[in-house]
Amino acid sequence: MRGVLLRAVYVIALPALLVAGWWVASDGSTDVYWPPLRTILETFPDVWTGERLQDDVLPSVLRLTGGYALAAVVGVALGTVIGSYRRVRAVCEPVLEFLRAVPPPVLVPVIMIFAGIGDTMKVTVIASGCVWPILLNTVEGVRAVDSVMTETARSYGVTGLARLRHVVLRSASPQIFAGLRQALSIGIILMVISEMFAASNGLGFTIVQFQRGFAIPDMWTGILVLGLLGFLLSVVFQLVERRALGWYRGLRASTRRSR
Repeated sequence: MRGVLLRAVYVIALPALLVAGWWVASDGSTDVYWPPLRTILETFPDVWTGERLQDDVLPSVLRLTGGYALAAVVGVALGTVIGSYRRVRAVCEPVLEFLRAVPPPVLVPVIMIFAGIGDTMKVTVIASGCVWPILLNTVEGVRAVDSVMTETARSYGVTGLARLRHVVLRSASPQIFAGLRQALSIGIILMVISEMFAASNGLGFTIVQFQRGFAIPDMWTGILVLGLLGFLLSVVFQLVERRALGWYRGLRASTRRSR
């Protein structure tokens, strides 16, 4: 019980200090671009009604989910193939390094030419940025699979899809999840950027509209919504990761105890 309370204090302490510092630093501010936190919080419930959440937040979350899921499937599949075969890796690595170096926001106008200005473009932009950390971490994770484990599985007749699922992907899963975690933050950024181009709804579109209309407190409330959305998605990801990698955490804990 005491450990849970201490952990709760650690989680809450820094955000509380930051909010208190923001409140004190902005209190009494007359700068139109830097309104007091009190004003932003008072504006929040008037701006983010149920209707606006449905019209703007929900489409953003759906686009993020679509792009992120697409990147996860493509990244893990290609990463597994590239990491498993040395010759494929030798051929693909120069191309991958070149494509990874191209910032995804630069590709937005190009993607718009081929995918139009609808949701397909936005999902594609998100996927184009999220795929790289997933792909590269999967490649490294598959490459690092213990050869002794692989040979042992083969000697016991574990081959094909069973070997891929229970040996390769399971061994690489810690690094795959590391890539998925990096991709989540990238996806949120690209979600906002994609909605600033030829959009009619979404968080990015709404924040820009507030800024162009000089509704500065409303703009700040949109930024707070983005932060809260990122926090909630991070919590959900941690729950999934903890469940999926329970065996890995148990293995590390037992290794530490044995030392």
